[in-house]
Amino acid sequence: MVELSANGKDGYRVERYTIEVLPKDAVSDGNIANLEGVVESVKRAWKRMGTSTRNVAMALPGSAVITKKIIVPAGLRDSELEMQVESEANQYIPFAIEEVNLDYQVIGPAPSGDDEQEVLIAASKKERVEDRVAVADAAGLKAVVIDVESFASLAAFELIERQLPEGGKDQIVALIDAGANILNLTVLRNEQQVYAREQAFGGGQLTQDIARHYGMSFEEAETAKREGNLPEGYELELLTPFMENLALEISRALQFFFTSTQYNHVDHLVLAGGCAVIPGIDEVVATRTQVNTLIANPFANMALSDRVKAKNLLADSSSLLVACGLALRRFDPA
Repeated sequence: MVELSANGKDGYRVERYTIEVLPKDAVSDGNIANLEGVVESVKRAWKRMGTSTRNVAMALPGSAVITKKIIVPAGLRDSELEMQVESEANQYIPFAIEEVNLDYQVIGPAPSGDDEQEVLIAASKKERVEDRVAVADAAGLKAVVIDVESFASLAAFELIERQLPEGGKDQIVALIDAGANILNLTVLRNEQQVYAREQAFGGGQLTQDIARHYGMSFEEAETAKREGNLPEGYELELLTPFMENLALEISRALQFFFTSTQYNHVDHLVLAGGCAVIPGIDEVVATRTQVNTLIANPFANMALSDRVKAKNLLADSSSLLVACGLALRRFDPA
């Protein structure tokens, strides 16, 4: 959970943040399998935040959302645009339109000319959205925005891109978000997504290895991993092989990118997600991929409130990319 406030023109201040570990298998393949467990975790996180803010932005995994860019005539009235979007959506969504939540965003003029515009449509089955909303409601919060994790990451990535040489202009940047179970690769050029891939691999694997090796429960292993309270020999026996495997998975994901697009190189690799907090992971990945690798920190140029410890935020920043992107969302309270 991340709470941001505006701080001058285009600036932000980190008011507070917290990280709460979910029970094992509470979320499976992006589905909430243990509603009660997730609700309790959200309640604990909100309480620890010590905030009075109850409006929240949440996100669905990319696998739960169908997205498609369409071209429509420019200058349509809102009602006409809605009808056009719904008509187009029927072609791409394999469900009845009444079974989905559908939204759209006008991106801008189409490449073909000013008489047409590009529109992004996004649809998800209502039950996937309603599960997220139900968690917020049961935790005493109000979901006002349901986003897509990949879009939230991209919103936060804009803050990271400014830290690259020449602001990343005309450069190919691979954003790797390695969470508990899923590794997401998003490749960008001039803020446009040119490729995306999702594969099953994440920090949960290391947690399971720790639990098995040391006879711990999954929750004990996750806590010990995060706090660094593990016996001597952990690094050599478990951590180093996991880091090598992660670097290998990233290298494979890049190979898929090269073989399925016209691109044959990447200028920068940005690591995010819980796995990116492992000390030295950037060097291991850079060695394996031969690509300049840096750890994502969307908060680098933000002011911090007295409640936020800079050292802690720096250590956690890469795992907060999606949460930061969600906190950047603006909405009309009306």
